[in-house]
Amino acid sequence: MGLGLIRIIAGEFKGRRLKTPAGDQVRPTADRVREAWFSILQRAVRDARVLDLFAGSGALGLESLSRGAATAEFVERNRFALSALRANIKTLHLDDRAVVRRLDALKFAERLHPGQYDVAFADPPYAGDQAARLVAMFRLNAFARIFSIEHPADRPIPGDDTRCYGDTAVTFIYAP
Repeated sequence: MGLGLIRIIAGEFKGRRLKTPAGDQVRPTADRVREAWFSILQRAVRDARVLDLFAGSGALGLESLSRGAATAEFVERNRFALSALRANIKTLHLDDRAVVRRLDALKFAERLHPGQYDVAFADPPYAGDQAARLVAMFRLNAFARIFSIEHPADRPIPGDDTRCYGDTAVTFIYAP
């Protein structure tokens, strides 16, 4: 992947650049996908408790904080991603509203309580079955009011609303 340029799209930190992790293990969400994603979630994010699973550089959670989320919890295991994430939080002076957990996102999600968050994001690796496993967990235990997950467009996930952007899709699932 190389280093992509990622910016906060809107809100308090609009236009600020984010560090992205070195290496090719993290695939940042394209700006146009994030822009569309947040236009759908705009109202839900304000004053929300946000969870960012498979956080990478933290772009989704940081975008939420920029747009008025109360807090964001970031879950990431990759050390390069964690380094970039922590640097981004420090640069934006968000230490008081952000919590970083160095954990496996699926193991973390297994321990959550119903309604623990208002909005949850997930951007798991495209290879493997983490997306499907996470959605199955959410259906058994709706740990957020709204759960949205990025996945390959050619590997659909059943949800309440799916939007496709080229080879990327975002599926939204609402708590019952």
